[in-house]
Amino acid sequence: MEVALVLLIVAAIFVVRAIKVVPQQSAWVVERLGKYSTTLKPGLNVLVPFVDKVAYEHSLKEIPLDVPSQVCITKDNTQLHVDGILYFQVTDPMRASYGASNYIVAITQLAQTTLRSIVGRMELDKTFEERDAINTSVVAALDEAALNWGVKVLRYEIKDLTPPAEILRSMQQQITAERDKRARIAESEGRKLEQINLATGERASFIARSEGEKQAEINRAEGQAAAITAVADATAAAIAKIAAAIQQPGGQDAVNLKVAEKAVEAYAQLAQKNNTMIVPGNMSEVSALIGTAMTLLRQSPQPPQSPHSTPAGNTR
Repeated sequence: MEVALVLLIVAAIFVVRAIKVVPQQSAWVVERLGKYSTTLKPGLNVLVPFVDKVAYEHSLKEIPLDVPSQVCITKDNTQLHVDGILYFQVTDPMRASYGASNYIVAITQLAQTTLRSIVGRMELDKTFEERDAINTSVVAALDEAALNWGVKVLRYEIKDLTPPAEILRSMQQQITAERDKRARIAESEGRKLEQINLATGERASFIARSEGEKQAEINRAEGQAAAITAVADATAAAIAKIAAAIQQPGGQDAVNLKVAEKAVEAYAQLAQKNNTMIVPGNMSEVSALIGTAMTLLRQSPQPPQSPHSTPAGNTR
């Protein structure tokens, strides 16, 4: 009974040491008598008990690795605190086991030294502008060196770039000055556009006013020309009618009578409107004029009357 129990225990030990179940996305390195033998793949694997031994277990997943913060000196001698994060993956479990004593420490140290070298070739302002270029350069340098360690560096990301407090204040002042400059430029551009728009509007308004005044002057000139033409036509028609009337029998006598009437009316108005009595220098001219008018009245009992004439009796 005791022998059977011992044999059962020994068999259980053999089974435990012989059967290995490897998880997914994992790789186990097996040594046989202290020498590399094989790499176990995910699933059920059988080993030789007490001869084969699982020496290393590696995860084939992508692993994030925090790179500690460090002080880097830029090309313009400015201290800069830089920290980042590195993503890598084990691609060759055998090399990862025997290529370096600790590939994680090796990658971390290489990332720091590479980052210091890259930042040292840049000025402070460029380090903020060229973060993608820095990340790419670090990945390229690490990937080449980590090839012998069975590790693939996938990407590197800078988490923070922190310059000294004095530099931060100077940068803030520079940013404030730049923003003020852009604001002033934008304001001046706005005033410039405003002046241009006002000048354009005034020019258009002046042109419109001048065009309107020009058209108004043309219209007035055309109206005056039409009025003068109408007056001239009416005057010509009136003169023609008067001339035709004069040619009629008794027309000349009617004209003489009208002239005499007007003369008498003129003398009468001068005597009424002025305190000083104005008389002709030769009174015989007035008598002759009146006599002529009376003779014409006697010779022509019904002289032609104009719309503006007055009866002969009122002129005396």
